[in-house]
Amino acid sequence: MQPPAPPQLRVLITGATSGIGKALATAYARQHGAQCTLALLGRNQSALTLLQAHVAALGCQAYCYVADVRDATRVQSIAEDFLTKVGTPHIVIGNAGVSRGTLTEHAEDIPAFQAVFDTNVMGLVHTFQPFIAAMKTAARQGECAQLVGIASVAGIRGLPGSGAYSASKAAAITYLESLRVEMQLHNISVTTIAPGYIRTPMTDINTYPMPFLMDVDVFADKAIKVIARQSRFSVIPWQMGIVTSLMRVLPAGLWDLIMKKAPHKARL
Repeated sequence: MQPPAPPQLRVLITGATSGIGKALATAYARQHGAQCTLALLGRNQSALTLLQAHVAALGCQAYCYVADVRDATRVQSIAEDFLTKVGTPHIVIGNAGVSRGTLTEHAEDIPAFQAVFDTNVMGLVHTFQPFIAAMKTAARQGECAQLVGIASVAGIRGLPGSGAYSASKAAAITYLESLRVEMQLHNISVTTIAPGYIRTPMTDINTYPMPFLMDVDVFADKAIKVIARQSRFSVIPWQMGIVTSLMRVLPAGLWDLIMKKAPHKARL
């Protein structure tokens, strides 16, 4: 008698064409192979095609969708397609995010503020909303149902030159907490992951020191373990978690003094 096949894991990842999203897709494919089906969303068609071939070589099937998470209608249609063809994802990872150096004094930075908020905050809403009804049903049937948001330690305190990014990630952290307490009634877990400095194209442009800089593939393996534990909130790497705890309790006056001459993220 043949042993039963391992359960199929279905995971949707936004921002999958580079950085953390690409690393997460690769890590899931490497760890689960044919027992994993991925839905990969990104803005770059050629990058998605390459990633699809890469995870296929690891035995993992991937459905790829070109999408900008700011477009709620497009994300809704993708959700409907995946739900119809594959089924309800066990894990939905809202990873898509952008970072821009911004200064409020420059009127030309206003569109950058808008784009950062639309992607980093509303992008999470657009990603999660189309799946919640189906995930409620799946959870009632005893299946895993989990929403994961990739935030940032930059959302803990305001950083100079990063008003848009810090504020958007602070909003994301609070939004995810609200979502978590709402979804617990339906047995849908919500996990917030706050990366520190991770080696990606987003951080490659930084010209200032980045303490505890972590390779993105190492981060992805650690993040998948956090997701599997269904942790509520986790900072990666752990050293940055200690820094984050200190950041939370520093008096405003001391924080201002420390940040007074801190380097700014370059405006693009």
